[in-house]
Amino acid sequence: MSFNQDFLHAVLETALSRGGDYADLFIEETMDNRIAFNDRKVASISSGLVQGAGIRVITGKAYTYLFANDVDEERLMELARASAAARAAGQAGTAKALADRSLPRLHSYARLPHEAGMAEKVELVRRGDAAARAHSREIEQVFVNYWDVQQKVTMATSEGDFARDERVRTRFVVNAIASRGERKESGYYAPGKSLGLEFFDSFSPEKIGTEAARIASVMLDAEHAPSGVMPVVIDNEFGGVIFHEACGHALEATSVADDASVFTGKLGEAIAAPCVSAVDDGSIANEWGSARYDDEARPTRRNQLIKDGVLTSYLVDRLGQAKMGIPANGCGRRESYKYAPTSRMSNTFIEPGQYSLEQLIGSVDKGLYCRRMGGGSVNPATTDFNFAVAEAYIIENGKIGKPVKNASLIGKGADIIKNIDMVANNLDIGGTGMCGSSSGSVPANVGQPAIRVGGLVVGGRA
Repeated sequence: MSFNQDFLHAVLETALSRGGDYADLFIEETMDNRIAFNDRKVASISSGLVQGAGIRVITGKAYTYLFANDVDEERLMELARASAAARAAGQAGTAKALADRSLPRLHSYARLPHEAGMAEKVELVRRGDAAARAHSREIEQVFVNYWDVQQKVTMATSEGDFARDERVRTRFVVNAIASRGERKESGYYAPGKSLGLEFFDSFSPEKIGTEAARIASVMLDAEHAPSGVMPVVIDNEFGGVIFHEACGHALEATSVADDASVFTGKLGEAIAAPCVSAVDDGSIANEWGSARYDDEARPTRRNQLIKDGVLTSYLVDRLGQAKMGIPANGCGRRESYKYAPTSRMSNTFIEPGQYSLEQLIGSVDKGLYCRRMGGGSVNPATTDFNFAVAEAYIIENGKIGKPVKNASLIGKGADIIKNIDMVANNLDIGGTGMCGSSSGSVPANVGQPAIRVGGLVVGGRA
């Protein structure tokens, strides 16, 4: 679907013809491929094509969003007229002439996914399965999932922004189940990047499968975790899911603007320990959560959320700007044309500190070392959270001891960032996932260096 700028400007003018402060347009064409491989065989293969467009009109602090698939010029104009009628507010708004931003390409792709046949992709999942099983005779089941996506978007706004972007992502997921007698444990590893098939040059199926199997095998020897308040060391990479879920969502305008966040009205205040600085950056080349533009045609950027413990910024989209009076900062995101954009995280991480992981471990007499985090739940309004730990070990006398299972971390995000007292220098932002919110499910990276929390509630059975 290709439309010239003059026509898209006319569409925006029509959308504002019966009133409104702002309008934007999002046109999408997305192809994706998925393979599920279970019990040494292909369980399913799917390929999809999504096409459509959406138009949003903002008036004051409210908006209307309408969308349609299979759009052409006539259908786009119909959407614009329907949007104008739904948001009728009297005097017509105006749309500036569109100016193409034409920013330099953010990502480089050596080999686009559609350049490979499905047989080659099936061979990748077979290799991941074989590597997981080869790690140990105790690996009983392996589940492998492959996903690639190629999204082309065209965006225009009544403020004169016009942008085209192409987003390519590849992800590979292995879940291994280890068994010994009646005991079963699982291991999970799921890296992804904004890359084509060259992703597998750095993350081979063998590497991913072996890591998932390693975690499952280690957990077979784990005893039940202790419970109580204790020092906790949370390692890098996916350890950053704690900050993402328990704090990051509470810094999005979606929550802040509606006074549904504990951090509303706290810009410039100390909300974390002085050793904590945190960033959201959607402009990092080839990272899972990155794009050249956000889904409101603004360039993505590095947003310093916390600096030396002080709250310095929120994540603000265009509707958040209307509600809060704070300029949008390149974080308006959506799953597809079926969703209006809202403020979302992209690649969110705590910045590195001055210590080594060994120094963090060595500072703890008795506590818990969380090497890999699992899933959990959080209330963004209060930051109350409960997270499972996928791989954990007891720390005794400054040394890593025996593995433990069924550990969970319980507390408030607003408290945990105040209780971080050591930050390591081993930053890794490779914790990929899909983040859900009111604008759908979007790729998001989490990360951090290892951190030590002076006192955290650990839930366990021992």
